Amino acid sequence: MRIAVVGLGKIGQPLAALYASHGHHVVGADANPEIVASVNAGRATIVNEPGLDKLLALAVRAGKLDATVDTAVAVAGSEVVVVAVPMLIDGRQRLDYHMIDAAFADIARGLQPGTLVLLETTVPVGDTRRRFGACLEQSGLRIGSEVWLAFSPERVQSGSIFRDLETYPKVVGGVKLAESVYRDVNIGLANELALSAERCGVDISEIIPAANSEPQSHLHQPGIGVGGHCMPVYPYFLLAGGSHPIVAAGRAANESMPAHAIELLAEQLGGLDGRTILILGLAYRPGVKEAMLSPAAALASLLCRSGARALVHDPLFSDAEIRAMGLEPSALICPEADGLVIQTYHPEYRELDLHQYSTCRVVLDGRNVLDPAVVRAAGICYLGIGRGLSPKD
Repeated sequence: MRIAVVGLGKIGQPLAALYASHGHHVVGADANPEIVASVNAGRATIVNEPGLDKLLALAVRAGKLDATVDTAVAVAGSEVVVVAVPMLIDGRQRLDYHMIDAAFADIARGLQPGTLVLLETTVPVGDTRRRFGACLEQSGLRIGSEVWLAFSPERVQSGSIFRDLETYPKVVGGVKLAESVYRDVNIGLANELALSAERCGVDISEIIPAANSEPQSHLHQPGIGVGGHCMPVYPYFLLAGGSHPIVAAGRAANESMPAHAIELLAEQLGGLDGRTILILGLAYRPGVKEAMLSPAAALASLLCRSGARALVHDPLFSDAEIRAMGLEPSALICPEADGLVIQTYHPEYRELDLHQYSTCRVVLDGRNVLDPAVVRAAGICYLGIGRGLSPKD
């Protein structure tokens, strides 16, 4: 079978390599010429995805995979077109269609009778038929009789894509939107319970496992914020189509957590003006080199507005990459830090020696992963999310 994969990002590259490994001829299309050149050379541009480098290199070497910047040409020679172009939101939480609209316009230019177009990108309810189907019909071909269009959004996570593809059922329909909104609302509830625990002087890390010992309870964990391509984005796909108070409340709860973290720090340090705070972890998930909507950016911005100097360390990102995101990089051991924030609990932080932070007065454990006793043994105040005991307890 001849397959075109449109969009060679974190989903498109693994899909293209996997299809090719099963003997299909795959053409990947992407607007970025550097990505196209790298794929044609057999080099993956997606890092920390186990198995991708080898599978992609083998596919290119076998002549089963090549790439182009000309989407229409790739589509014209294919029986199946798989669309993996991201759809995002802008800085005001408005839907941003510019990349995916451009991709579908290019697909329509190359579309041939009998082609199946499979949309892997998660989009708002009704967009497949009304927006993208209408775009494809600009080719002069009718959906459902001359060409075919299906919506089957990916159900994978960065760092485990091949495992997830083998494990999760492939569902035709808008299930990914429901999955992601459920998780976001659940985390929002956990964050609200965490704030209540702080007010009551109890520890949420004891409450949640106790509640989840009842089989019908599946509370998620609270934290300093929610990042990534899915959970901070997809709720707005629903909200753009009508009123969803619970969805909106969950999103608001999660978006408020960086500000709450800053309040905890300010209270403990007697204000943040002139303080230096080291944020540990730029990536939105441990072990994954992705910073899409990472809470680290919100934390740094709020710290700077409070008069503090915000430094960022992440073992997966170079100093140049951190600067390119408008943030100030730091070494892991920062002698001038007045406070540390655990934003992402990378494996590299598990053996952190807090005694090396001679001026540090407080550690804000944004993921509730540290042992408070260990922090206090280093002479440093411990703060957690929803761990409402006194910093000295």
